[in-house]
Amino acid sequence: MRILISEDDFTSRTLLQHFLSPYGDCDVTVNGLEAVEAFMLAMDEGQPYDLICLDIMMPELDGIKALKAIRDKEKSMGIGAKDEVKIVMTTALDSPKDVIEAYYRGGCTDYLTKPIDTQKLLALLKGYGLIKK
Repeated sequence: MRILISEDDFTSRTLLQHFLSPYGDCDVTVNGLEAVEAFMLAMDEGQPYDLICLDIMMPELDGIKALKAIRDKEKSMGIGAKDEVKIVMTTALDSPKDVIEAYYRGGCTDYLTKPIDTQKLLALLKGYGLIKK
């Protein structure tokens, strides 16, 4: 599994990388602009990500805008909802506005609040079929 972690907070980034690395190869970015660039490069190289953990509040380009850019790129390539990358939005804010924006306008797959509950993340990965149950 190829995983992209986009998180500007060092502690959250380290936790996610430590937890997810046994399940696949993890690339790390620290802002939304880098996340979109990493996604585009992976697509251009024919090695797309299976999972992206994307923080909502980041510098350069926030997670919502990065999410929309990623989904727009997939649509332009003819990738349908069934085959698109699984994107889990993460945030310290449990804001209904952010949830609505991420799900309904951005097209995220799921949403987790920080601190990340690794058991919930593990359940999501199993549910997506990215790891064995």
